[in-house]
Formats: sequence, C-alpha cells, structure tokens
Amino acid sequence: MPIPDPVADRLAALSRRLDLTGALRPYEAERWTRSDDAPTLHLDDVSDIPFLVDIAGVEEYQHRARLRCGDGDLFATVTTPPPGYERYCRDCLGLGAPTHLRSHPERNLLAVTAGCGHQEPFGRLVDVARAAGGLEIHPYMGIEAVWTLARTLAAGSRLPVRVLAPPPPVTWIANDKALFAEVVEATLGAGWMPEARTATTVASLADHLADLSSRYRRVGLKRTRCASAMGNLVLPSPMVHGADPPALRAEVEAFLRRTGWPEGEAVVAVAWEDAVSSPSTQLWIPPTGPPRLDGIYEQILRGPEQVFVGARPSTLPPAVHRALAGAALRVAASLQRLGYVGRCSFDHLVLGDPDGEFTVRFTECNGRWGGTSAPMHLVDRVLGAPRPPYRSQDVVFPGLVGMAFEELVTALGPELYDRRAGTGRYLLFNVGPLRRHGKLAVIALGGSQQEADAAVEHDLPRRLGLS
Repeated sequence: MPIPDPVADRLAALSRRLDLTGALRPYEAERWTRSDDAPTLHLDDVSDIPFLVDIAGVEEYQHRARLRCGDGDLFATVTTPPPGYERYCRDCLGLGAPTHLRSHPERNLLAVTAGCGHQEPFGRLVDVARAAGGLEIHPYMGIEAVWTLARTLAAGSRLPVRVLAPPPPVTWIANDKALFAEVVEATLGAGWMPEARTATTVASLADHLADLSSRYRRVGLKRTRCASAMGNLVLPSPMVHGADPPALRAEVEAFLRRTGWPEGEAVVAVAWEDAVSSPSTQLWIPPTGPPRLDGIYEQILRGPEQVFVGARPSTLPPAVHRALAGAALRVAASLQRLGYVGRCSFDHLVLGDPDGEFTVRFTECNGRWGGTSAPMHLVDRVLGAPRPPYRSQDVVFPGLVGMAFEELVTALGPELYDRRAGTGRYLLFNVGPLRRHGKLAVIALGGSQQEADAAVEHDLPRRLGLS
C-alpha cells in the first residue's frame, strides 16, 4: 500500500526525532530480509514486558513457541514441558518433531533468551548453525536479548544468523502506547485514538484525569509498555470529581507504585470510552511488499481494566470490517516503513451502532506474538483454510489443580481434536500452568460461532465434571 507523501514526511520527522537511522545501525547485520531455509529457533521470551507477576503461571507461557515449530526447527525453554505434551503436539496436532533446547535457568525464569547464551545451549546452537550454513531466530518479540544472542551466535559460528522480528528501537515504537499513538496520528490524522495526555509526574497525571473526567464517564491511566491490561487503572469520573487534589494524587501514586513505575517514565492519562466491541486486527508485516491482514477478531475481556482472556473470529458487520481493515493496513505500512517486520496486531474500539453510524478507534499495538495470533496460527496450521468458527480462551478451573496433562487428555477422550482422524473439537495449548493453577488455554471448534462459544462456556466444564 503506497504511503502518501504527507504521511511519509510525518514519519520521517518522527524517525529523525528518535534518531532511528543511527539507532538501527547496530542491528543491520542480523536483520531478516527473506527465508534462507535455515533451521529456525523459536523463542517465547516475555522478560522485557513489565509487571507480569499477577499472571498465574506466566513462567510457563514460553512453551507457546512450540506452536510455531515444525521438522528441523528448535525451540528453547527454561521450564520443562509437561509429560505427554510433546507427543500430543507431534501426534494429535501433527506439528512435526522439532528439537527442544533447555535454556539455562536464570534468576528470572522468563529470561529464556539470556539462558541460551550459557555454554551448553549456546554450543548446540553453534553446531546447528554450522551444520546448516546459518540460523534464523523467530522470537515472541524483538527484544534486545534476542539480537544479542543472534550477534554472538553469528560470531561463534562465523555464519549468518537472522532475526525475524523488528529491531528493539522499532519494537518499542510499536509496543509503547504513547509512541504508537504518534504513528497512528501521523498515518490517519486526529481522532483515531481515544483522547489522551502523556505526563511524567504524579501531579500532572492527576490534573489530566480531572480534566478528562469532565467529558467522559470513565478515565484511566496506562503504563506505556505493559501488556494484557496489567498496567491499566480505570476510574469512574464521579469518583475523580469527588476527590480533592491530594486524594487524587494519592490514588495515582498508589497505582504507579503498585506497577513498579520508574520515576520520570511517561504514563498515559486517557478517556476510557464505552465501546460496543473491542476487536483486534491480526497482521503479518513482511520486509518488503504490502502488509497482510490475517484476521479480525472479537476480544474476550474481563473486569473494569478489560483484561484479555481470549478471542473469536469477528462477527461484526462487513462495514465495520472494512473500516478496521483499511485503517489497520495503512498503520501497518507505516510501521513497515519505520523498519517493522513480523507478527503484529492492533487493538481497537468500535463506538456507536455497528449496524449504522459507528466510529473505529485504535487503542494500542501488540508488536509481538500474542494471545490471539498464536491460536490463530495454530488453527491455520492444523485445520487449514477455510478457518472454521472457533473460540480461543484461557480457562481456570480450581478443580483441575493437581491434574497432570495426560490425565486431562484422558478426560477429554474423543472430544480432543485429532488431526489424523479429523475428529474432536478441543485443541489444547499453554498447558504448563495446569498442575499448579488449574489453568490452560483451549481452542474450541464449532459448526457455528454459537457452538464454539458454548463448547468453552458450558460443554468443557461439564465434560471435566466441573459443573
């Protein structure tokens, strides 16, 4: 999609302000431009995303990298896969037989990439690169540690090692809520993001909340680099109105302290608009050529902070889909121009009447793989086109605490999808938190969206004897 000259000029100004040309120079040798048919190391390393401590079992999320792997690939984890899970991925889902690499345990169990730099896993990766004439790394997110690993592997093997992800300066343009808002406005103009103000002090943030609360029913604060709504605070405007300035500042300060805010870091004060739907657009951004829209999804959100728990293919009207797709592809083209490559998604709001007069907004960018794109990719790999109605969701059943994965497989029996026979309706992933937390991620297939929804909400707990 060609970028109009005024947009190109605004993006160039943003690039100059951030000194993007100079910032990208150290990553040039490892940048991915095309597949070289080299083995691919898949990593799901979330260690650079702040404030994930409240997500139960997050240290096991690194096993989602297995969903992208096939024959000849590798994936690395610090934690051990549950017994039976590899056999399930290989035999029931037909995901090939990749090599599992044990990353060296760091003090931070999330730091999968850094652990690959230790002697044993590093030596194995060097051997793989030498045997194949190179290596590709496909990470969850293009964090600094991934590029450092690629650089040291290239030096150790004396062969090319490429990273299929944006370099860190561009990764953080996408994932930083304030910087991403600038990209949206540079591309589409004003009005495509909720009204917001960015500030670096408690007093200024409190003042912005008070101002916004005079025009909106709810207002909020967003830490700019947090994910899964873990860095959000939502306040009803009457409460903001009713608080005297010291009390409002204390509320802001308590939120910042709770989320580990480094003093002076920018935080966004935002209008929390009432939406009829919160869809996401899923994109693939190649190094050259037009970005590809892979799907539009309705997000399943919980609580006042709207914490993501799952997604399903969108059933919104065609006019809404056209508006979302057109805007998303234009913003993706702008990110590509800044140097972005790989998986990306945008979160949106739909305001008004989807069947009549409506408004589409962006809220943030997920410049990484995530809770919608990973199961989408799995469904596409296992079932192919056309994509069936399905619902993907994190489920937590206290009654499953202590259950082994193989026991869960037995309990679901013929209801578990088996690619060899084309039978069953449930696909399982992210099963590491099952034993300790009774938590896993489920994809439920259906002949209709209503059937897929019912399979998660009613049939699954009944099948497991939990309702």
